[in-house]
Amino acid sequence: MVAIAQAYADRNELDIDLSNPAATSCELATITQTPKEFDFPIPELPPGFHYAGPLHDNEGREPIPFSWEKRTGKPLIYASTVTLVNGLKSVYRTILEAVSEFPEMQMVLPVGRNVDPNDLGPLPANTIVVPIAPQIELLKRATLCMTHAGLNTTLEALAQGVPLVAIPIGYDQPGVANRIAYHGVGEFVELSELSKQRLSELIAVISNPSYRDKARWFQNVLRERRGLDVAADIIEHAFGVAKRISGLIEESLGATEKVSVAAGQV
Repeated sequence: MVAIAQAYADRNELDIDLSNPAATSCELATITQTPKEFDFPIPELPPGFHYAGPLHDNEGREPIPFSWEKRTGKPLIYASTVTLVNGLKSVYRTILEAVSEFPEMQMVLPVGRNVDPNDLGPLPANTIVVPIAPQIELLKRATLCMTHAGLNTTLEALAQGVPLVAIPIGYDQPGVANRIAYHGVGEFVELSELSKQRLSELIAVISNPSYRDKARWFQNVLRERRGLDVAADIIEHAFGVAKRISGLIEESLGATEKVSVAAGQV
């Protein structure tokens, strides 16, 4: 994604160094879809920083076919790990091995279009492995979400009151995973420490109702948030302030020019 953005900036002669995390920061406003309640306590925020909430409304998603008849009615684990895990077959195998220890549950595991399920070894009877899956519809039915801790999936799970087990890989995921544990809506395991035994332990721990209770608390918080509306209001306000400042500067420059002309005529 950074390479694509940098190529766009170069084509349009925009002087942006995207290797610098602060290169695209804006003095007018910085907006995050992380709800304030899901962040760490921060005593002082930069000027112009705003919490908005999820920046999506689930509209316009392409329908994804799914064999619903394969659902057994057992408690559902939805494993959303495609984005960065795609290609890390060892991670998929560990997930499959761990979930096989819970025959009283069923898992749906999307693996993307670049992974052949036959390469993952024998599939446990309680798993459904597919290239892609209708994430929101499955989360509505899920007891647990297993994720790489991408912010979008995390917020979508919490919006359905679903606790999480996270396996962060990179980018912002370690930070999101730590927030998951800090707020008691789930647990996480580092990729370097991932094993069948460790993942099985976390799945068992999540059966504690306190995780579901806290996830449902966040569900109520997110239900009241309209992140897109909040973000739009912030942007409109920011550009309105910028426009007023620009107008004042123009007026000031105009007045200065008039004074200069008058002084020259004296």
